[in-house]
Amino acid sequence: MLMKNSEFTNYFSRLSETLNKLDIPVIEQFVDALLQARDNENTVFIFGNGGSAATASHVTGDFLKGISFELDKRFRVICLSDNTAGITAISNDLGYEDIFVEQLKVFLKKNDLVIGISGSGNSVNVVKALEYAGMQGAKTVAMCGFQGGRIKKLADLVIHVPIDDMEITEDIHIIIFHAIKQVLIKKLKGDNFSMGSIYDARVKK
Repeated sequence: MLMKNSEFTNYFSRLSETLNKLDIPVIEQFVDALLQARDNENTVFIFGNGGSAATASHVTGDFLKGISFELDKRFRVICLSDNTAGITAISNDLGYEDIFVEQLKVFLKKNDLVIGISGSGNSVNVVKALEYAGMQGAKTVAMCGFQGGRIKKLADLVIHVPIDDMEITEDIHIIIFHAIKQVLIKKLKGDNFSMGSIYDARVKK
């Protein structure tokens, strides 16, 4: 049983309090932007460093299988944090700050959707990629925490987690994406769609 003043109780309380401060209308706009990208067959690019890279990779998997499962028109989502050979070559030969922008220079097209994740909001490689994407006519989304950093000022949509805590920021970023996953599934497949069918499809074959 947890003590009232335990560190666990404190952490979970701060997590809950921060969730209640999120700007839900902006998250709803994010959902609309994702749906528009799908409808127009635009590509969604997502990336980040460290824990944010793991979130970007996780989210890409959710779109590839969980959300797009059984859809005729699917989401085109690419995680720029996953290309190990490309990232190490760019960082070794050019600089770590260019690992995302150099990939966008190859793949990005006008009206694509570009999502940069940075807890501090100041990761230089995320900043450079979002700046470039904006200049090329892509729609940009910044996911950040703390005070929002540089990416809060330059993206079209800002999903800001208002807390000076990296772990809680990262927790809430993945919570937001999981909530978006369920919202998109309901919008595209209906309220009666069985979430279990996503995970046990192999059993039914």
